[in-house]
Amino acid sequence: MEPANNVTEFLLSGLTQDRELQQVCFVLFLLFYLVIVLGNLLIIVTIICSERLNCPMYFFLSYLSFIDICYSSVTAPKLIADFLVERKTISFIGCIAQLFMVHLFGGTEIFLLTVMAYDRYIAICNPLLYTTIMNKHVCSWMVVASWAGGFVHSIVQTLLTVQLPFCGPNEIDHYFCDVHPLLKLACTDTFIVGIMVVANSGMISLTSFVVLVVSYIVILASLRSHSSEGRLKALSTCASHITVVILNFGPCIFIYLRPSTTFSEDKMVAVFYTIITPMLNPLIYTLRNEEVKNAMRKLWSRKVSLGVKLCVKCC
Repeated sequence: MEPANNVTEFLLSGLTQDRELQQVCFVLFLLFYLVIVLGNLLIIVTIICSERLNCPMYFFLSYLSFIDICYSSVTAPKLIADFLVERKTISFIGCIAQLFMVHLFGGTEIFLLTVMAYDRYIAICNPLLYTTIMNKHVCSWMVVASWAGGFVHSIVQTLLTVQLPFCGPNEIDHYFCDVHPLLKLACTDTFIVGIMVVANSGMISLTSFVVLVVSYIVILASLRSHSSEGRLKALSTCASHITVVILNFGPCIFIYLRPSTTFSEDKMVAVFYTIITPMLNPLIYTLRNEEVKNAMRKLWSRKVSLGVKLCVKCC
């Protein structure tokens, strides 16, 4: 007979057990989370309010920023709050919900980055057909398909985990609920489930990464026929995408493209793809993109001038 599931809550080990270090981490990660939310919101507002950024690339970028906010919000607030308590607990239902949301937003981001690479491929390799191929209807369906792909990936991952029996111990050696730490606690043989997890998460990450690498190789090869000015502009845009792709896919491939084992480095790698990468994405896209920086300056000057007019009227 299968062991009964008698676990109602899990204990999270967190990032560190050192009380002084936890206080430092509380301030540091709270700052990180504020930068994530404000930075990505700034990207979204700038793209929505700027007419010059009304093209597919920025349409996808606004959704990437939205996903980054949601993705980090699944784990960061809980992590920050746990720095202040000694006993870090999460209910069984809350744990499964967190697992589902992490893989929903993570999977959607992977598919969206693949869509963004396709957008750059069409823009650079077929510029005359770009507006015809990448119209608003097609772009909207690409975003919907990314969400659908993320949902299917996440629901499979969640169903594989939720059907396992957990009869103790209930301490997760992580700061959030993920597949490998939960498989380690299941009181049954998880070899087959572990293989399915690798096939679901690891192969999706690896396949998407290979597709992205090939697409960017084709893009870079096609730039030889462009003018020097067009080549520099395309290289600047592609460099931002490639940087984000490496930051997203590297940690995911390390975590999920292996059997159901856990390493001591997993928590730090997870911090990188759940918090550091969503924080760096706005900086990568703004620091290397003159159009976004100019749009932000115009938006800021417009708000300042509006504020001055309101002050004059009030006086």
